[in-house]
Amino acid sequence: MSKKVKEYIKGANPYMPLWEHVPDGEPRVFEYNGEKRVYIYGSHDMLKTQYCGTDQVVWSAPVDDLTNWTYHGVCYEATDGSILYAPDVVQKGDTFYLYAAEQKGSVVMVASSKNPAGPFTNPVKTELGFDPGILVDDDGRVYAYWGFCRCYCAELNDDMATIKEGTFHSDPLSHCKNIFVDKLDGAEGTDYFFEASSPRKVMGKYVYIYSKRYDVPVAEQGTSAGCNGYLSYKVSDNPLEGFKDGGDISFNGGEILYLDEKNPEQGTMTYRWGNNHGSIMQVEGQWYIFYHRQTGTDEFSRQAMLEPVDVAMDKNGKIFIGDITYENGEPVKSVPVEMTSQGPHVNGLDAYKWISAGYACHLFGGASGGANGGAGGAYIKAVYEQTDDVTAPVVGITSGLTAGFRYLQFGNTSPKTVSVQINALEDICVNVRVDGYKGKCIASFNMNKGDKEADVALSSAVVGKHAVYFEFLGKTSGSSSIAEFLRFTFD
Repeated sequence: MSKKVKEYIKGANPYMPLWEHVPDGEPRVFEYNGEKRVYIYGSHDMLKTQYCGTDQVVWSAPVDDLTNWTYHGVCYEATDGSILYAPDVVQKGDTFYLYAAEQKGSVVMVASSKNPAGPFTNPVKTELGFDPGILVDDDGRVYAYWGFCRCYCAELNDDMATIKEGTFHSDPLSHCKNIFVDKLDGAEGTDYFFEASSPRKVMGKYVYIYSKRYDVPVAEQGTSAGCNGYLSYKVSDNPLEGFKDGGDISFNGGEILYLDEKNPEQGTMTYRWGNNHGSIMQVEGQWYIFYHRQTGTDEFSRQAMLEPVDVAMDKNGKIFIGDITYENGEPVKSVPVEMTSQGPHVNGLDAYKWISAGYACHLFGGASGGANGGAGGAYIKAVYEQTDDVTAPVVGITSGLTAGFRYLQFGNTSPKTVSVQINALEDICVNVRVDGYKGKCIASFNMNKGDKEADVALSSAVVGKHAVYFEFLGKTSGSSSIAEFLRFTFD
């Protein structure tokens, strides 16, 4: 296959370069030097064998193009060289305040800068705890939220570090069991705080975004007992108490399939879920949920994701966030938005550019079946080489696995060929399908062991926006890896 001079897709999902690993992202729109940009502040998965790292970095994008992210460098390093967990940044007056969770979140420092990209200096120890989230209200009062398995909140003094007397509240949200200690306390069920406090003001209401802990199966999402891959919310008219209602905004378990005809509401995940952290942000009139997903075989190489979400209020003042169902113009229900490969490319990824296999949002089937092919199955290999053309390959592919991408944009004229870079570890057959993992096949080809590339004519035309799936078949249905999937493009 001749080398095609083509651009590589950038700013998809994950929206930062594939070599960057910034989970726990708190999005903020700040105006600086006359320009409004979306800034992302999160942990930095740089240690590779455990969560996070000893520095934090800043990325930003112009509000009118969330596919175009700029790296601003390191904005903060731990004062004691310890590991930094999830931060938050807010603006009050002309100053930006970074809440840095040192010593794996057990000590929270607040540092300041006149530039939203930092560096943040003059750190002061606060009275806050794990996963701090900060809200500067319309009247200038400042509220803080934090906690792990149990949450707390309070108003801050003007020093932005200490708690105003008489404002401390325990458990504004119901707490869950602490799964990391022998003596478990708290509640079991479907509606309990786990971590990742992130307050937002929406339509005059106080919205508490958080990571929810489910201790019972969620049939429609295909989860088993014990899952915290959700970002959820509760709402109050008061910043410190009275939170109720709400729902789930995001789940990082990939595309949800519905395969059981006898139980049509029973979902099946297609991606290995993991912990989640993020928040909502309105950008140029459109709301988004910023979250993260896992790569690799653990939770130490997470990547930043985003999806558009709908936000609405009904006639009774109830807030809905996510994928909303309306009846007679009124919101009546919201469910988590889908996890996609496109992210801010809302019209679909350009099918005529090189698309990394690392943008897959669906890895399903294979030797053991289920998400990622089951235990020990396929996964997106984390990469750290800082080049524009680096690809994050899907490895560990076994016969029957499908890798899906939602969505691609083909335009008004059908391509004639598909080009792939696949390391064939055995003799394999690859089917290219659209609109479903068992959908219409638009190309099918064989690769011999040792082959690395293929150019294949399409057997059917395809135009417009479609999900695309690559189905990998080996000669046997064993558990051995048959291929590594690098990238693809259409011509």
